[in-house]
Amino acid sequence: MKILVLTWEFPPRIVGGIARHVAELYPELVKLGHEIHLITVEFEDAPKYEVVEGIHIYRVAVEEGSSFFHWVTNMNDSMGAQGGKLLKEQGSFDLIHAHDWLVGDAAIALKHYFKIPVIGTIHATEYGRHNGLHTDTQRYIASKEGSLIYNAWRVIVCSNYMHDELRRVFNTPADKIDVIYNGIRPEKKEKDPKFDYWSFRRRFAEDNEKIIYYVGRMSYEKGVSVLLKAATKVFWELQGYAKLVIIGGGNTHHLQNQAFQLGIRDKCNFTGFMSDEDLDKFQTVADCAVFPSLYEPFGIVALESFAAKVPVVVSDAGGLPEVVRHSQTGIVTYANNADSLAWGILEVLKNSEYAKWLVENAYEELQTRFSWPKLAQQTEEVYNVVAEQCLQTIWV
Repeated sequence: MKILVLTWEFPPRIVGGIARHVAELYPELVKLGHEIHLITVEFEDAPKYEVVEGIHIYRVAVEEGSSFFHWVTNMNDSMGAQGGKLLKEQGSFDLIHAHDWLVGDAAIALKHYFKIPVIGTIHATEYGRHNGLHTDTQRYIASKEGSLIYNAWRVIVCSNYMHDELRRVFNTPADKIDVIYNGIRPEKKEKDPKFDYWSFRRRFAEDNEKIIYYVGRMSYEKGVSVLLKAATKVFWELQGYAKLVIIGGGNTHHLQNQAFQLGIRDKCNFTGFMSDEDLDKFQTVADCAVFPSLYEPFGIVALESFAAKVPVVVSDAGGLPEVVRHSQTGIVTYANNADSLAWGILEVLKNSEYAKWLVENAYEELQTRFSWPKLAQQTEEVYNVVAEQCLQTIWV
Protein backbone atom coordinates (compact mmCIF):
# COMPACT_ATOMS: atom_id res chain seq x y z
CA MET A 1 0.00 0.00 0.00
CA LYS A 2 0.95 3.61 -0.53
CA ILE A 3 0.29 5.68 2.60
CA LEU A 4 0.40 9.45 3.13
CA VAL A 5 1.18 10.30 6.77
CA LEU A 6 0.62 13.71 8.37
CA THR A 7 2.28 14.53 11.70
CA TRP A 8 3.13 17.86 13.30
CA GLU A 9 6.23 16.46 15.01
CA PHE A 10 8.90 14.11 13.75
CA PRO A 11 12.59 13.78 14.70
CA PRO A 12 14.63 15.85 15.11
CA ARG A 13 11.57 17.97 16.06
CA ILE A 14 10.36 16.30 19.27
CA VAL A 15 7.58 17.96 21.24
CA GLY A 16 5.95 14.97 22.93
CA GLY A 17 5.43 11.27 22.35
CA ILE A 18 4.02 11.50 18.81
CA ALA A 19 7.45 12.03 17.24
CA ARG A 20 8.88 8.81 18.67
CA HIS A 21 5.69 6.88 17.96
CA VAL A 22 5.70 7.86 14.29
CA ALA A 23 9.47 7.46 13.86
CA GLU A 24 9.41 3.90 15.20
CA LEU A 25 6.13 2.62 13.73
CA TYR A 26 6.61 3.43 10.05
CA PRO A 27 10.00 1.77 9.46
CA GLU A 28 8.30 -1.47 10.48
CA LEU A 29 5.49 -0.82 8.00
CA VAL A 30 8.12 -0.22 5.31
CA LYS A 31 9.55 -3.65 6.14
CA LEU A 32 6.07 -5.10 5.59
CA GLY A 33 6.17 -3.75 2.03
CA HIS A 34 4.29 -0.46 2.34
CA GLU A 35 5.40 2.79 0.71
CA ILE A 36 5.31 5.61 3.26
CA HIS A 37 5.32 9.32 2.42
CA LEU A 38 5.36 11.52 5.53
CA ILE A 39 4.70 15.25 5.72
CA THR A 40 5.84 17.18 8.78
CA VAL A 41 7.16 20.61 9.79
CA GLU A 42 10.53 22.20 9.00
CA PHE A 43 12.99 22.13 11.87
CA GLU A 44 16.38 23.83 12.08
CA ASP A 45 18.79 22.30 9.55
CA ALA A 46 16.82 19.09 8.90
CA PRO A 47 16.55 18.41 5.13
CA LYS A 48 13.39 19.52 3.32
CA TYR A 49 13.28 16.04 1.79
CA GLU A 50 15.06 12.86 2.80
CA VAL A 51 14.52 9.12 3.04
CA VAL A 52 15.05 7.69 6.53
CA GLU A 53 14.63 3.95 7.12
CA GLY A 54 12.61 3.76 3.92
CA ILE A 55 10.25 6.64 4.83
CA HIS A 56 9.98 9.51 2.33
CA ILE A 57 9.99 12.62 4.55
CA TYR A 58 8.83 16.06 3.40
CA ARG A 59 9.30 19.01 5.78
CA VAL A 60 7.18 22.05 4.98
CA ALA A 61 7.71 25.68 5.93
CA VAL A 62 5.07 27.21 8.20
CA GLU A 63 4.54 30.94 8.73
CA GLU A 64 4.63 31.92 12.39
CA GLY A 65 1.19 33.53 12.68
CA SER A 66 -0.13 35.74 15.49
CA SER A 67 -1.01 32.84 17.81
CA PHE A 68 -0.53 29.10 18.18
CA PHE A 69 -3.88 28.43 16.48
CA HIS A 70 -2.97 30.74 13.62
CA TRP A 71 0.27 28.76 13.29
CA VAL A 72 -1.71 25.50 13.21
CA THR A 73 -3.90 26.92 10.43
CA ASN A 74 -0.80 27.89 8.44
CA MET A 75 0.68 24.43 9.05
CA ASN A 76 -2.43 22.73 7.68
CA ASP A 77 -2.34 25.00 4.62
CA SER A 78 1.30 24.03 3.99
CA MET A 79 0.66 20.33 4.59
CA GLY A 80 -2.43 20.41 2.40
CA ALA A 81 -0.48 22.04 -0.43
CA GLN A 82 2.39 19.54 -0.15
CA GLY A 83 -0.04 16.62 0.12
CA GLY A 84 -2.00 17.81 -2.88
CA LYS A 85 1.19 18.09 -4.90
CA LEU A 86 2.23 14.55 -3.97
CA LEU A 87 -1.18 13.09 -4.71
CA LYS A 88 -1.35 14.80 -8.10
CA GLU A 89 2.21 13.93 -9.12
CA GLN A 90 2.40 10.39 -7.77
CA GLY A 91 -1.25 9.38 -7.55
CA SER A 92 -2.68 6.04 -6.47
CA PHE A 93 -2.31 6.58 -2.72
CA ASP A 94 -4.41 4.12 -0.75
CA LEU A 95 -4.76 5.83 2.61
CA ILE A 96 -4.08 9.02 4.57
CA HIS A 97 -3.00 8.55 8.20
CA ALA A 98 -3.35 11.66 10.39
CA HIS A 99 -1.79 11.88 13.84
CA ASP A 100 -3.87 14.01 16.20
CA TRP A 101 -6.14 17.02 15.67
CA LEU A 102 -3.37 19.44 14.73
CA VAL A 103 -3.13 17.97 11.21
CA GLY A 104 -6.82 17.13 10.93
CA ASP A 105 -7.88 19.97 8.64
CA ALA A 106 -5.28 19.06 6.00
CA ALA A 107 -6.17 15.36 6.19
CA ILE A 108 -9.91 16.04 5.87
CA ALA A 109 -9.42 18.41 2.93
CA LEU A 110 -7.23 15.89 1.08
CA LYS A 111 -9.73 13.13 1.83
CA HIS A 112 -12.63 14.97 0.21
CA TYR A 113 -10.71 16.39 -2.75
CA PHE A 114 -8.92 13.18 -3.74
CA LYS A 115 -11.48 10.64 -2.42
CA ILE A 116 -8.93 8.84 -0.23
CA PRO A 117 -9.94 7.42 3.17
CA VAL A 118 -8.41 8.85 6.34
CA ILE A 119 -7.31 6.91 9.40
CA GLY A 120 -6.90 9.06 12.49
CA THR A 121 -4.74 8.27 15.50
CA ILE A 122 -5.87 10.16 18.60
CA HIS A 123 -2.97 10.24 21.03
CA ALA A 124 -4.79 12.22 23.76
CA THR A 125 -7.89 14.40 24.16
CA GLU A 126 -8.37 17.93 25.42
CA TYR A 127 -11.22 16.71 27.62
CA GLY A 128 -8.95 14.19 29.30
CA ARG A 129 -6.07 16.62 29.80
CA HIS A 130 -8.30 19.05 31.70
CA ASN A 131 -10.89 16.68 33.17
CA GLY A 132 -13.57 18.42 31.15
CA LEU A 133 -13.90 21.38 28.80
CA HIS A 134 -13.85 24.64 30.74
CA THR A 135 -12.76 27.33 28.26
CA ASP A 136 -13.44 28.35 24.67
CA THR A 137 -9.91 27.28 23.74
CA GLN A 138 -10.45 23.80 25.15
CA ARG A 139 -13.83 23.51 23.42
CA TYR A 140 -12.26 24.61 20.13
CA ILE A 141 -9.55 21.93 20.33
CA ALA A 142 -12.13 19.30 21.25
CA SER A 143 -14.21 20.30 18.23
CA LYS A 144 -11.16 19.74 16.00
CA GLU A 145 -10.59 16.34 17.60
CA GLY A 146 -14.23 15.48 17.01
CA SER A 147 -14.00 16.56 13.38
CA LEU A 148 -11.04 14.25 12.71
CA ILE A 149 -12.75 11.37 14.52
CA TYR A 150 -15.95 11.90 12.53
CA ASN A 151 -14.17 12.13 9.17
CA ALA A 152 -11.83 9.21 9.80
CA TRP A 153 -12.80 5.84 8.37
CA ARG A 154 -11.34 4.24 11.47
CA VAL A 155 -9.71 5.65 14.60
CA ILE A 156 -6.66 4.17 16.34
CA VAL A 157 -6.02 4.79 20.04
CA CYS A 158 -3.19 3.61 22.29
CA SER A 159 -5.13 2.04 25.19
CA ASN A 160 -8.46 0.62 26.24
CA TYR A 161 -8.77 3.66 28.49
CA MET A 162 -8.66 5.90 25.40
CA HIS A 163 -11.15 3.63 23.63
CA ASP A 164 -13.62 4.28 26.44
CA GLU A 165 -12.81 7.99 26.52
CA LEU A 166 -13.63 8.45 22.82
CA ARG A 167 -16.91 6.61 23.28
CA ARG A 168 -17.81 8.71 26.31
CA VAL A 169 -16.65 12.14 25.13
CA PHE A 170 -17.31 11.98 21.37
CA ASN A 171 -19.98 9.25 21.15
CA THR A 172 -17.65 7.39 18.79
CA PRO A 173 -19.05 3.98 17.82
CA ALA A 174 -17.10 1.23 19.57
CA ASP A 175 -16.67 -0.71 16.32
CA LYS A 176 -14.94 2.28 14.69
CA ILE A 177 -12.08 2.30 17.23
CA ASP A 178 -8.99 0.07 17.20
CA VAL A 179 -6.70 -0.24 20.22
CA ILE A 180 -3.03 -0.59 19.31
CA TYR A 181 -0.47 -0.02 22.05
CA ASN A 182 2.62 2.13 21.67
CA GLY A 183 5.94 0.33 21.46
CA ILE A 184 9.65 0.84 21.85
CA ARG A 185 12.92 -0.35 20.41
CA PRO A 186 14.69 -1.73 23.50
CA GLU A 187 18.01 -1.99 21.66
CA LYS A 188 18.18 1.83 21.74
CA LYS A 189 18.84 1.58 25.47
CA GLU A 190 21.76 -0.86 25.29
CA LYS A 191 24.60 0.25 27.54
CA ASP A 192 27.85 1.61 26.19
CA PRO A 193 30.63 -0.66 27.52
CA LYS A 194 33.01 2.34 27.61
CA PHE A 195 30.60 4.40 29.72
CA ASP A 196 32.16 5.85 32.92
CA TYR A 197 29.28 4.98 35.26
CA TRP A 198 30.44 6.61 38.50
CA SER A 199 31.79 9.77 36.94
CA PHE A 200 28.49 10.41 35.19
CA ARG A 201 26.42 9.48 38.26
CA ARG A 202 28.29 11.95 40.46
CA ARG A 203 26.92 14.78 38.33
CA PHE A 204 23.57 14.12 40.01
CA ALA A 205 24.14 12.51 43.41
CA GLU A 206 26.64 11.32 45.97
CA ASP A 207 27.64 7.66 45.80
CA ASN A 208 25.46 6.74 48.78
CA GLU A 209 22.37 8.59 47.54
CA LYS A 210 19.50 6.96 45.66
CA ILE A 211 18.45 8.69 42.42
CA ILE A 212 14.72 9.10 41.76
CA TYR A 213 13.73 10.73 38.50
CA TYR A 214 10.88 12.03 36.39
CA VAL A 215 11.22 12.81 32.68
CA GLY A 216 8.57 14.51 30.58
CA ARG A 217 6.64 17.71 30.12
CA MET A 218 6.08 20.10 33.03
CA SER A 219 2.34 20.46 32.41
CA TYR A 220 -0.18 20.12 35.24
CA GLU A 221 -1.57 16.75 34.14
CA LYS A 222 1.87 15.11 34.49
CA GLY A 223 1.57 15.37 38.29
CA VAL A 224 5.08 16.62 39.07
CA SER A 225 3.74 18.69 41.98
CA VAL A 226 2.42 15.45 43.54
CA LEU A 227 5.87 13.90 43.16
CA LEU A 228 7.46 16.82 45.02
CA LYS A 229 5.03 16.31 47.92
CA ALA A 230 5.79 12.58 47.94
CA ALA A 231 9.53 13.28 47.88
CA THR A 232 9.39 14.98 51.30
CA LYS A 233 8.30 11.67 52.88
CA VAL A 234 10.79 9.64 50.81
CA PHE A 235 13.70 11.87 51.86
CA TRP A 236 12.64 11.62 55.52
CA GLU A 237 12.36 7.81 55.37
CA LEU A 238 15.76 7.52 53.70
CA GLN A 239 17.32 10.03 56.11
CA GLY A 240 18.17 12.34 53.24
CA TYR A 241 20.17 9.79 51.26
CA ALA A 242 18.35 10.43 47.97
CA LYS A 243 18.08 12.97 45.17
CA LEU A 244 15.12 13.80 42.93
CA VAL A 245 16.01 14.66 39.34
CA ILE A 246 13.33 16.41 37.25
CA ILE A 247 14.13 16.18 33.53
CA GLY A 248 12.32 18.11 30.81
CA GLY A 249 12.05 21.48 29.14
CA GLY A 250 9.51 24.16 29.91
CA ASN A 251 8.87 26.55 32.76
CA THR A 252 9.74 24.98 36.13
CA HIS A 253 9.67 28.13 38.29
CA HIS A 254 6.44 27.15 40.03
CA LEU A 255 7.80 23.66 40.74
CA GLN A 256 11.09 25.01 42.05
CA ASN A 257 9.17 27.40 44.29
CA GLN A 258 7.11 24.47 45.56
CA ALA A 259 10.28 22.49 46.32
CA PHE A 260 11.63 25.51 48.21
CA GLN A 261 8.42 25.85 50.23
CA LEU A 262 8.55 22.12 51.07
CA GLY A 263 12.14 22.49 52.27
CA ILE A 264 13.59 20.06 49.72
CA ARG A 265 14.98 22.40 47.07
CA ASP A 266 18.56 21.30 47.82
CA LYS A 267 17.57 17.68 47.16
CA CYS A 268 15.97 18.43 43.77
CA ASN A 269 17.82 18.85 40.49
CA PHE A 270 15.83 20.50 37.68
CA THR A 271 17.97 19.69 34.64
CA GLY A 272 15.85 21.20 31.88
CA PHE A 273 15.98 19.47 28.50
CA MET A 274 18.30 16.47 28.33
CA SER A 275 19.53 14.99 25.05
CA ASP A 276 18.60 11.40 24.21
CA GLU A 277 22.28 10.45 24.49
CA ASP A 278 22.58 11.83 28.02
CA LEU A 279 19.16 10.48 29.02
CA ASP A 280 20.21 6.98 27.98
CA LYS A 281 23.29 7.32 30.19
CA PHE A 282 21.30 8.84 33.03
CA GLN A 283 18.82 5.98 33.12
CA THR A 284 21.66 3.51 33.70
CA VAL A 285 22.62 5.33 36.94
CA ALA A 286 19.08 5.93 38.26
CA ASP A 287 17.40 3.82 40.94
CA CYS A 288 13.71 4.58 40.35
CA ALA A 289 11.62 6.19 37.59
CA VAL A 290 8.39 7.89 38.67
CA PHE A 291 5.49 8.97 36.44
CA PRO A 292 2.75 10.42 38.68
CA SER A 293 0.36 11.54 35.93
CA LEU A 294 -3.11 12.86 36.62
CA TYR A 295 -4.01 12.06 33.00
CA GLU A 296 -2.06 9.71 30.73
CA PRO A 297 -3.49 8.01 27.63
CA PHE A 298 -0.65 5.48 27.56
CA GLY A 299 2.72 6.37 29.07
CA ILE A 300 5.49 5.64 26.58
CA VAL A 301 8.01 6.99 29.12
CA ALA A 302 7.27 3.91 31.22
CA LEU A 303 8.31 1.69 28.30
CA GLU A 304 11.54 3.65 27.93
CA SER A 305 12.28 2.93 31.59
CA PHE A 306 11.43 -0.75 31.04
CA ALA A 307 13.97 -0.81 28.22
CA ALA A 308 16.58 0.97 30.35
CA LYS A 309 15.97 -1.59 33.13
CA VAL A 310 14.94 1.01 35.71
CA PRO A 311 12.18 0.06 38.19
CA VAL A 312 9.03 2.08 37.55
CA VAL A 313 6.44 3.66 39.85
CA VAL A 314 3.34 5.17 38.20
CA SER A 315 -0.08 6.48 39.11
CA ASP A 316 -3.24 4.64 38.12
CA ALA A 317 -4.30 7.44 35.76
CA GLY A 318 -5.55 6.64 32.27
CA GLY A 319 -3.73 3.89 30.42
CA LEU A 320 -0.78 3.56 32.80
CA PRO A 321 -2.20 0.48 34.62
CA GLU A 322 -2.46 -1.24 31.22
CA VAL A 323 1.23 -0.59 30.59
CA VAL A 324 2.57 -1.23 34.10
CA ARG A 325 1.12 -4.31 35.81
CA HIS A 326 1.08 -3.68 39.54
CA SER A 327 3.53 -5.80 41.52
CA GLN A 328 4.52 -7.60 38.32
CA THR A 329 6.32 -5.08 36.10
CA GLY A 330 6.24 -2.04 38.37
CA ILE A 331 4.32 -0.32 41.16
CA VAL A 332 0.97 1.35 40.48
CA THR A 333 -0.17 3.97 43.01
CA TYR A 334 -3.28 6.13 43.46
CA ALA A 335 -3.33 9.21 41.21
CA ASN A 336 -3.00 12.60 42.92
CA ASN A 337 -2.11 10.91 46.22
CA ALA A 338 1.34 11.87 47.54
CA ASP A 339 1.27 9.30 50.35
CA SER A 340 0.49 6.47 47.94
CA LEU A 341 3.21 7.64 45.57
CA ALA A 342 5.77 7.86 48.38
CA TRP A 343 4.87 4.31 49.44
CA GLY A 344 5.47 3.05 45.89
CA ILE A 345 8.84 4.75 45.60
CA LEU A 346 9.96 3.36 48.96
CA GLU A 347 8.81 -0.15 47.97
CA VAL A 348 11.32 0.00 45.13
CA LEU A 349 14.17 1.73 46.94
CA LYS A 350 14.01 -0.38 50.11
CA ASN A 351 13.67 -3.77 48.39
CA SER A 352 16.47 -4.19 45.87
CA GLU A 353 15.75 -7.84 45.01
CA TYR A 354 12.08 -7.07 44.46
CA ALA A 355 13.01 -4.09 42.28
CA LYS A 356 15.35 -6.29 40.22
CA TRP A 357 12.55 -8.84 39.73
CA LEU A 358 10.16 -6.12 38.55
CA VAL A 359 12.76 -4.90 36.06
CA GLU A 360 13.30 -8.39 34.63
CA ASN A 361 9.56 -8.94 34.17
CA ALA A 362 9.12 -5.52 32.59
CA TYR A 363 11.93 -6.09 30.09
CA GLU A 364 10.40 -9.39 28.99
CA GLU A 365 7.08 -7.68 28.29
CA LEU A 366 8.70 -5.35 25.77
CA GLN A 367 8.84 -8.31 23.37
CA THR A 368 5.49 -9.87 24.22
CA ARG A 369 3.29 -6.75 24.41
CA PHE A 370 5.15 -3.69 23.12
CA SER A 371 7.18 -4.86 20.11
CA TRP A 372 6.96 -2.48 17.14
CA PRO A 373 7.03 -5.28 14.52
CA LYS A 374 3.94 -6.82 16.15
CA LEU A 375 2.23 -3.45 16.54
CA ALA A 376 2.97 -2.65 12.88
CA GLN A 377 1.23 -5.87 11.88
CA GLN A 378 -1.82 -4.79 13.90
CA THR A 379 -1.74 -1.40 12.14
CA GLU A 380 -1.48 -3.15 8.78
CA GLU A 381 -4.63 -5.12 9.62
CA VAL A 382 -6.49 -1.83 10.13
CA TYR A 383 -5.14 -0.56 6.80
CA ASN A 384 -6.31 -3.72 5.05
CA VAL A 385 -9.82 -3.44 6.47
CA VAL A 386 -10.15 0.18 5.36
CA ALA A 387 -8.70 -0.47 1.90
CA GLU A 388 -11.05 -3.41 1.34
CA GLN A 389 -14.10 -1.49 2.53
CA CYS A 390 -13.12 1.49 0.39
CA LEU A 391 -13.14 -0.67 -2.76
CA GLN A 392 -16.76 -1.52 -2.01
CA THR A 393 -17.78 2.11 -1.48
CA ILE A 394 -19.04 4.65 -4.00
CA TRP A 395 -17.68 8.11 -3.26
CA VAL A 396 -20.10 11.01 -3.80
